Formats: sequence, C-alpha cells, structure tokens
Amino acid sequence: MRVVIAEDQVLLREGLVRLFEARGHHVVAALSDARPLLPTVGEEHPDLVVIDVRMPPTFTDEGTRAARDLKQAHPEVGVLVLSQHIDTTHAASLVSLGGFGYLLKDRVLDVEDFLAAAQRIADGGSALDPHVVGALLAARSREDPLSALSDREREVLELMAEGLNNPAIARRLVVSERTVEGHVRHVLLKLGLSESDDGHRRVLAVLALLRSPSR
Repeated sequence: MRVVIAEDQVLLREGLVRLFEARGHHVVAALSDARPLLPTVGEEHPDLVVIDVRMPPTFTDEGTRAARDLKQAHPEVGVLVLSQHIDTTHAASLVSLGGFGYLLKDRVLDVEDFLAAAQRIADGGSALDPHVVGALLAARSREDPLSALSDREREVLELMAEGLNNPAIARRLVVSERTVEGHVRHVLLKLGLSESDDGHRRVLAVLALLRSPSR
C-alpha cells in the first residue's frame, strides 16, 4: 500500500511513517501542511492518504476541506481523517463517497485495529470512530428515518457505520453471522433501499443513520 501522510505534529507524523513502513507499506510522502497535498497525490498516486483535521495555516478545518477536495479530484484514493478533534462540517458528505474514514488519534494505539481500518479504507471501505458517529448524529435535526428500526437493528446499523462487515458485526455482538444478515436485511428493507441499490445500500443506510437525530 502506498501512503501519503499530512500531519503537522512531528512526533506523530514520524510515528505513523514508521508504523506503516514496519508493516511493509510504502510512505511516499510525509507532509506538515495540507496545502501541497493535492499536487503530491497527483504525482505519487497513493492508495491511502492520512490527514490531520487541524493544520497550518489556521489550524481549524484544513484537513476535512483537503479531504473533500482530494476525494473530488481523486475519488479512487482512500482518505483517512485522523484527529484529536471532531469536525462534522464536511464529514457527513464524505461518508457517501466510499474509501473514507474518520478516527480519533488515540485509535492509533491499537495498532492492529488501526492498520486494519487503514487497509479497509484504501480498499474502498469505510471506518468511522464511534465518537465521530455520535457527533454526526448530534449535528442532525431532520426527521428521523430510523423510527421503524428495533434497538438491535439500530445497533447493527451503527456498527455498519464503523465500517464493519457482517462477520465482524457478528463477533462484536456475539451472535451468528446469519442473525446479522437477517438484521441487515431488515434494516435495508425498513429504510426503503431496494434491491436495485444493492451495490450502495450499506452506504445509503449509513447516510440515513447520520441524518437521523437519534440512535
């Protein structure tokens, strides 16, 4: 996997470089500023870009804005926003694009989980920190499309939002994979996602979750 890292904190940036390279990945660029990110991606053609949210010059939302611009210019590139802070301004719209993740920095401490999430994003999947999901939910005030779901179905949908597949959800809930398949099927049906939407139904279901004012 070819990786570009954009992180202004030197220790974390160097730590991420060593972490990826120790597992056989190739870090093709490590930037301290988001501004050269887009041309760098155009030159290096990475599989994954890891971006901090707050970077020079204003230390506000440079990272999520860069992620938005990057996904528009290079939709095939996986983008992982990694931060101590949660900025919901652009995150909800990015989720629908696939190949996107938003994790809090302390998730790096769980090396195996972090690297698995990074690979999943590079492969076109998603990974959302539960705290990020909570913040996105709190930011929404539209009519709740999830009122028809049971508590267990909502729980399954939230795990889908974290980027987990059916076997992983089954392990997390300590139930059979067939049981999870049933819950997922009910979630999709209750949200009105037809079979013709099959390739994107999980993403659309997650978007319904993010737009809901409640779990």
